[in-house]
Amino acid sequence: MARLVDTHAHLNAPDFAGDLEKVLARARQAGVAAMLDVGTGIESSRRSISLSLKYPQIKAAVGFHPHDAAGVTSSDFEQLALLAENPRVVAIGETGLDFYRLLSPPPVQEQIFRQHLQLAVKLDKPVIIHTREALPQTFRIIKEEPLSARRGVMHCFNGDRRWAQAFLRKGFYLSLAGPVTYPRSTLQELVKTIPLDRLLLETDCPYLAPQPFRGKRNEPAYIAETYRQVARIRGLKVEALAAIIWDNACRLFGMP
Repeated sequence: MARLVDTHAHLNAPDFAGDLEKVLARARQAGVAAMLDVGTGIESSRRSISLSLKYPQIKAAVGFHPHDAAGVTSSDFEQLALLAENPRVVAIGETGLDFYRLLSPPPVQEQIFRQHLQLAVKLDKPVIIHTREALPQTFRIIKEEPLSARRGVMHCFNGDRRWAQAFLRKGFYLSLAGPVTYPRSTLQELVKTIPLDRLLLETDCPYLAPQPFRGKRNEPAYIAETYRQVARIRGLKVEALAAIIWDNACRLFGMP
């Protein structure tokens, strides 16, 4: 069986509070051997670290989602910076810009985003970037802020080929989620152009379940469908693609 990694999950979310053990058991049965659990605020980041301490197959990331940027105080960010020093934390984020819902004012989102990037440099950890309806602004900030050699990943990427190439040139990985399995998704053409050594796959669970489970709560086990789809598009066996994605995840996140 292929050894799969889910590079972006929210197992710390309330959606999994009632049956996490069963979710993890199904993940193991599907071949998911590692998961990166991503925080979106102080409490979820703490839960992410707790999960990583309890389950060796889980690593943690800590950050503030751009939706919540307006509520982040200087004290909050100091707490986050302390959490980020934990050795189980392998990335900073998710962070970034979301101008689709505008739940926080754009200038505040930009300020908090920059603070995440600076923290990633300070700790020499990669950054996990969320961007929605804000690709030009996200790219501008990335160009303006110094980044560590570890760079980061454009999580759940849904831009076109031009933007994909722009972020690749800046040293970023591109991560695809369940939407690449949707019948009319333009991501199926995009995935043909992404260098295999810069590609990651994720669930973003509990969101964005792949096509066979669309409309249901997503979970790590379902990432097998995403691997199968991407392997088919790239003309690879799932085992070969899984080995590549595993190496990419280890290289970016500093995992053994």
